[in-house]
Amino acid sequence: MKLGVLFSGGKDSVYATYRAMQKEEVSCLISLVSENDESYMFHTPNIHLTSLQAEAMGLPILEYTTTGIEEEELEDLKRAISLAVEQYGIEGIVTGAVLSVYQATRIQKICDALGLWCYNPLWHIDQDWYMQTLIDEGFEVIISGVFSAPFDETWLGRRIDDEALRLLRLYAAKYGITLTGEGGELETLVTNAPFFKKKIAVLKSESVYANYNGRYQIHAAEVTDK
Repeated sequence: MKLGVLFSGGKDSVYATYRAMQKEEVSCLISLVSENDESYMFHTPNIHLTSLQAEAMGLPILEYTTTGIEEEELEDLKRAISLAVEQYGIEGIVTGAVLSVYQATRIQKICDALGLWCYNPLWHIDQDWYMQTLIDEGFEVIISGVFSAPFDETWLGRRIDDEALRLLRLYAAKYGITLTGEGGELETLVTNAPFFKKKIAVLKSESVYANYNGRYQIHAAEVTDK
């Protein structure tokens, strides 16, 4: 079955792509580029890098700009998926949804309307196992945004390794955050993964942070050999 992956460039959509490729044919990635940093539906930090990630994977990508207005952005998502059906002949959609009922139910409705299968390979996955697996299997995941206590500026641009995961486990126990950031506590970017043919090198970046809210903004990056 030909599938299109809703792709943000963060760990969940990258790992969902990896899982889908093990079972079916991934024909394209679909990225919604929101003009609203506070989008309800879509990941926004460093979304401009998804085309580089697609190049590193060797997969085509369909990018679609949305104003990011609540509910209206769902019509933009439907149009983007419809274009992917026309251009790549996809028969189903893959999402990286872990716990978000808000996102999962809305995407399912769009798939139902278009007659597409909806595959959520990470739905209710064991979060501790998942995070450890990303590290053990060589996914290079960096923090591209933090949006809650107790994260300070040092987390921006930090790679999720064993030490970072140890701290996340402590924070989860003490502050009640989700290990995966599914509650909106953090966002990520993947620069390399086992199935990438090449990797992403960050050339220029800056961190902007205040009051437990910050973004790691990448201004220049390139695809390089692994």
